[in-house]
Amino acid sequence: MPRLRGCPVPDGAPTRAMVLAAGLGTRLRPLTDRVPKCMIPVGGRPLLEYTLEWLRSYGVVDVVINVHHLPDIVRDHFGDGTAYGLRIVYSYETELLGTAGAVKRVASLFNRSFYVWYGDNLSTCRLDRLWELHRRRGGVATMALFHRDDPTQSGIADLDDDRIRRFVEKPAAAEVFSHWVNAGILVLEPRVLDSIPTTGLVDFGRDVFPMLLARGEPLYGYRMSPDEGFWWIDRPEDLTRVERMWPMDPRRPGNTAVRGADACRWT
Repeated sequence: MPRLRGCPVPDGAPTRAMVLAAGLGTRLRPLTDRVPKCMIPVGGRPLLEYTLEWLRSYGVVDVVINVHHLPDIVRDHFGDGTAYGLRIVYSYETELLGTAGAVKRVASLFNRSFYVWYGDNLSTCRLDRLWELHRRRGGVATMALFHRDDPTQSGIADLDDDRIRRFVEKPAAAEVFSHWVNAGILVLEPRVLDSIPTTGLVDFGRDVFPMLLARGEPLYGYRMSPDEGFWWIDRPEDLTRVERMWPMDPRRPGNTAVRGADACRWT
């Protein structure tokens, strides 16, 4: 199976990650009636496969995946992660807990800085750059931000230098104050989890980030550069577009248009 090589792993970078993969993918129905959104094929491979290999290429070895909708499809494909050079454990949610509630449920597994990756989109975010900004700034959380023309379906961040001063989840068009949106790729410190309730559905964008900002906690944003890819897959037409663009996109690992010694490549 293909492997990524050449991705720089800074000293002290996280080796553990939480991949959020429990969503129902309602906007992709009827495709998601028979397969979880994270397992939708792109270029002949499940979406989640790219994510796990990307994380592994940046030094991650332990991954927790939360599952809910058709969980056996995910578990049967990835197993314990050995084939991917990972140790994978699964968190089964009989009821959806939300992005933050899902991480809170397995808080005991994260005792140092760790990544959170929303598993329903495709990205080649430079995790080394994300981590270096987080380490340098010393925040409790750092989120990767991607510039999106229409930010109304995303969480938007208002930045002062790299520090996030305001965050609003899915604003109305008249409320848009930024086009830098949460890419669903985070570095968190374990103490963030102390602020998450142990029961109920809790979301990072709607609940946790605004609460942390109200307390004056330091949150930072890493603005992804044009050489980093992010492919939204919200609706069937998005999937069709990504399938058409993916083979030729210069940001795809292994594409011969990708240049530079620090580019990650498939082998």
